[in-house]
Amino acid sequence: MSSTTNGQWYPPEWPDRIRALANGELTPAEPRRAATVLLLRDSDSGGPAVHMLRRRASMAFAGGAYAYPGGSVDPRDERPVAWAGPSRAQWAVRMGVDPATAQAIVCAAVRETFEEAGVLLAGASADTVVADTTGEDWEADRAALVARELSFADFLGRRGLVLRSDLLGAWARWITPEFEPRRYDTWFFVAALPEGQRTRNASTEADRTVWIQPGAAAAGYDRGELLMMPPTIATLRGLQRYATAGDALAAAEAQDLTPVLARARLVGGEIELSWPGHDEFTKHITATDAAGGAPGGGAPEGPADGTGPSGGTST
Repeated sequence: MSSTTNGQWYPPEWPDRIRALANGELTPAEPRRAATVLLLRDSDSGGPAVHMLRRRASMAFAGGAYAYPGGSVDPRDERPVAWAGPSRAQWAVRMGVDPATAQAIVCAAVRETFEEAGVLLAGASADTVVADTTGEDWEADRAALVARELSFADFLGRRGLVLRSDLLGAWARWITPEFEPRRYDTWFFVAALPEGQRTRNASTEADRTVWIQPGAAAAGYDRGELLMMPPTIATLRGLQRYATAGDALAAAEAQDLTPVLARARLVGGEIELSWPGHDEFTKHITATDAAGGAPGGGAPEGPADGTGPSGGTST
């Protein structure tokens, strides 16, 4: 396997799968809806910090990669919930989907943030937010949500809580490449850490969590020290221009939500792999590269057959 020049995650089996897709030997899987959240908090210098988790090295999918809290939409996320902020119809217009789908994705974003980071974007009323989610009763509910023994709607209803959709901003949308065996249509959101709450590593898929400024994380990626998938590093670069978490949240309204879907084509005996609008991820893979592992600039890490997304999914 060739050496890496940055921390771009790249599974060695991709070339074979890309060729199989081009030859009509592979039928693309239908992507599942998913959501992930870039939690932000203001720091004393250099702009806001973002909460990231590192996937355990033993994970079959993207082991060792840094990502954000997130996961798949639960069908029960469409159930009625007490709702504050922009209406479901307004979210539907912003996201280009129907209101039921918009609610499910927003609910998934809030639910997964609680499940994986212990942070809850909800309050007793439309203008309050929970100040503390620690304690045995909260942990019992969080574990029940993870196990799918409790729906998010029932969780909010039992506690008399209102989902604060106004605390989220839709930031980007990435769809897993067609040659991946498990695919996700993932919405990326930004949110500021509510006052009084704190993050913790509540994910069984992560071995550590960090608060890090986007510029520092991007520099670590560029040096090949931090492994990331394309949407993770792309969203980090986009956050670098904002001085505060509030600035980033305000800027979300103008973010382009056109889905980013990798394109792969055969040019002679070479594969060209690209992500529209993100030239830094373009790769040209020769037969020699495919036989030897990842091409220069790719990280030869783990197969892409993980059981689900976590903070960016397989995009």
